[in-house]
Amino acid sequence: MTEAEAANELMRLAREVARHNKLYHAQDAPEVSDAEYDALVRRNNELEAAFPQLVRDDSPSKLVGHEVAASPLSKVTHAVRMMSLDNAFADDEVGEFVARVRRFLNLPDDVAVAMTAEDKIDGLSCSLRYEQGKLVRAATRGDGQVGEDVTPNVAHVADIPQMLRGEVPHLFEIRGEVYMAEQDFTALNAAQAERGDKVFANPRNAAAGSLRQKDASVTASRPLCFLAHGWGAVSEVPAETQFAMMQQIAEWGVPVSPHLLRCGNAAAMLQHYRAIERLRADLPYDIDGVVYKVDRLDLQERLGFVAKAPRWAIARKFPAEQAQTTLEAIDIQVGRTGKLTPVGRLTPVTVGGVVVANVTLHNRDEIARLGVRPGDRVTIQRAGDVIPQVVENLTRDEPRAAWHFPDHCPECGSDAVAEEGEVDVRCTGGLICPAQRTERLKHFVSRAALDIEGLGEKTIDEFFALGWLESPADIFRLKTRRADILEREGWKDKSVDNLFAAIEAKRTPDAARLLFGLGIRHVGAVTARDLLKRFVTLSALRIAALDPAAQDDLTAIDGIGPAVVEALHDFFHEPHNVAVWDDLLSEVSPPDYVVETRDSAVAGKTVVFTGKLETMSRDEAKAQAERLGAKSAGSVSAKTDLVVAGPGAGTKLKQAAALNIEVIDEAAWAEIVKAAG
Repeated sequence: MTEAEAANELMRLAREVARHNKLYHAQDAPEVSDAEYDALVRRNNELEAAFPQLVRDDSPSKLVGHEVAASPLSKVTHAVRMMSLDNAFADDEVGEFVARVRRFLNLPDDVAVAMTAEDKIDGLSCSLRYEQGKLVRAATRGDGQVGEDVTPNVAHVADIPQMLRGEVPHLFEIRGEVYMAEQDFTALNAAQAERGDKVFANPRNAAAGSLRQKDASVTASRPLCFLAHGWGAVSEVPAETQFAMMQQIAEWGVPVSPHLLRCGNAAAMLQHYRAIERLRADLPYDIDGVVYKVDRLDLQERLGFVAKAPRWAIARKFPAEQAQTTLEAIDIQVGRTGKLTPVGRLTPVTVGGVVVANVTLHNRDEIARLGVRPGDRVTIQRAGDVIPQVVENLTRDEPRAAWHFPDHCPECGSDAVAEEGEVDVRCTGGLICPAQRTERLKHFVSRAALDIEGLGEKTIDEFFALGWLESPADIFRLKTRRADILEREGWKDKSVDNLFAAIEAKRTPDAARLLFGLGIRHVGAVTARDLLKRFVTLSALRIAALDPAAQDDLTAIDGIGPAVVEALHDFFHEPHNVAVWDDLLSEVSPPDYVVETRDSAVAGKTVVFTGKLETMSRDEAKAQAERLGAKSAGSVSAKTDLVVAGPGAGTKLKQAAALNIEVIDEAAWAEIVKAAG
């Protein structure tokens, strides 16, 4: 890997990890499993070790959690930063951790290094500040420096005492995890579902959502627990070892892990890991590994910290949970873009406390790699809250016919093909495919396309089921259904009139929005505008798409590549699509697409908008830039001339500063627009 390639990947990893941190820590809505997240961080660390000169300021190796998002809870600055932990994923990495500690401390071979080992609870980190033994403040971890004040809320957590027992230092911050027991989580979700309220994905999300409430009475209604695992700011440390300190915290009345143990060497550490792993399924709370800490506090102090984690601790993570079952059938689902996704139907099996009956098989290549067929015995894996997947086919050598991926769409019979260089197989039926139709209709009326108010997803599903909407043109014929619509629940004269008025207002739609709304593969909103800037009319674009001699004209357009040209040709080559296209244009009359540009201070320049724009939408701002003769780009690069930054601007703002690119706010942008007349 070259240095430039490494720099690009480190930038991508920093962005991706930051997004997942926000989803997990700030929104309690993770999209990936812990294993997938750990793999991203691990890859980042490997690249940084190979290219230390490329370590970024926003590197995942330097950051903890995520900054506190906009919240009704007040912010709290931690007196001592709440750190994260480095991870180990194999036994030899635990041995290397012990060896690394010994090397750092330069200890002779005959000096033992005792470690504590305890189960790692998957909960919400919380710091409890006690003064004179009285709880005065509780705060979430946040980004490690600043968290959220949840003091009134923890008053309703039975495990957290308002007063500590016995003799306590003047100041002592106890740190641990707020969690929800599995049994309580199941009961809460059942009650939530019965009331029609939000159902939580897992106990960790339920605990986080319950604790981070503005109304403490909501927290009081939820059964939360707490286990301590360490401490922060203190006026006095009343013991000399980690193990003795945790015993002291327990004596003060705060629960600690019942599986906390002192280990004399790496073999004992791994033995305890195996013991906890065997207990995992029977524990009343979720755990995702075992945490090891150097026992002697004086050695902890000597070891100190790296950017975001202590050198004296590490988490040995569990592998993703697995189970064996039978693959009963393979079904094909067709999405809006025509992608054929194979889904395995399983004999239901419990994995990590969740009953799994379906599993993703991803694509044609994955099925071929696994060699799976209905009737096979398979090992499935559920890592966190992602869709389970097959990791091994246990009966692939049994004599049974192979399962062949379909070459025709199971919904409409159109050819199903994979584009060159892609693994995904897609239906070529486009607008005539019933599986794609409703999703494409929703896209057609969406805000970025025709933006027809009153036609929401539920309405489209309802009208499609009734046979009133089958293609975009049918939207403009809905007025003939007035009497039928009025008979449907929830529709009155005024709401029907409003719907028809919104539809009629789009009889002369913007040509680029109309083109984008058709959902042609690779033709996004920007590409649609770029195409029509060159060809002006939809009819001229159609002719060019089918004319081999016009391919050079198409690819000469900035941002238009062979994939777009091929997608346009395929769309207009399909008779069913042409019929839908002609039918639509019999109902609407898009004017020629002419972008009026004016002389301005940004004519010929590239502008990037970032952050929240408060007086206009992002689409409107981009349109303004185009009218001023500027090009609107989605990312900052050396070719960027100007960045318009609103509140919440992040990485793009830093990139602009690094490249010495001019940055202005929204008010200054408005002055540029105003000056251009």
